[in-house]
This record gives sequence, structure tokens and C-alpha cells, in this order.
Amino acid sequence: MNVRRVTWIVGLALYVLLWILALNGVTSLIAPLAVPLVLAVMVWLGLQLNRYLGLTPHRPRFDDADEDDAAS
Repeated sequence: MNVRRVTWIVGLALYVLLWILALNGVTSLIAPLAVPLVLAVMVWLGLQLNRYLGLTPHRPRFDDADEDDAAS
């Protein structure tokens, strides 16, 4: 297993543990734990809307020519 996979597993286990604590009485954890879930759902809905509308993702293009001219 590589480090990235182990990090994801440990992070997910910690997140689940915090949700278990929140559901068992530590109610101050509910709002901060809900934020990542809400953001993930919003991103997923945005991606589904793009797919529904037929929009394709584009690669970002960075034009650094303006910065080079200003530095000279």
C-alpha cells in the first residue's frame, strides 16, 4: 500500500470516529463535520448539472506573457 492510500484510510477512519462521537452526544462536532459533506454534495451536484447540460471540462490555460512584460 502506498502512503496516499494509507493517509486516505486513516483520515476516513478518523472522520467516522468523530461522527460516532457526535452522534453519541458531542453535539458541538456536528456543524464542523457537516461542512465537508455539504461541500462534497454541492460539487457533485454541480458536476452532474454540467454533465446534464452537456458541458465538457476544459484544461486551464495560463498566459504568463502579461507578467513577464510587467517585470521588465
